[in-house]
Amino acid sequence: MLNPFDDAYFMRQALIEAKKAFEADEVPVGAVVVAGNQIIGRGYNLTEKLHDVTAHAELQALTAAANFLGAKYLKDCTLYVTLEPCPMCAGALYWSQIGNIKFGAFDQHRGATRHTPSLFHPSTQIQGGIKEDTCARLMKTFFERKR
Repeated sequence: MLNPFDDAYFMRQALIEAKKAFEADEVPVGAVVVAGNQIIGRGYNLTEKLHDVTAHAELQALTAAANFLGAKYLKDCTLYVTLEPCPMCAGALYWSQIGNIKFGAFDQHRGATRHTPSLFHPSTQIQGGIKEDTCARLMKTFFERKR
């Protein structure tokens, strides 16, 4: 039987969050945290609105998930995020001990998986390229509108 809750499904949910950022004139990155096929945290970039350079989608989703669980460690959870995490987010993900990170588009300039892979917790599994074209296209459209 086909599982309706697969990586593509959850990345589409992260894309819904990214589109909220896009509509708010924020860099369109969205994230969801999943535990047992249930979304327990959602987030999108809020750096402009909050005037806070740390208000990345991943951190918004991590905080929501930790609040949902009443715990700071997310070992049995998966983060789906539309863009490869930056080093700052990788550090926060390290401390959360999240079990899995699955991202859409690769960030050639600030992505942590190639430049600082040791920032991720050693037990965290990382996979990139999920719905990569869709995620990258949203980013490209956003920055083309800015020019």
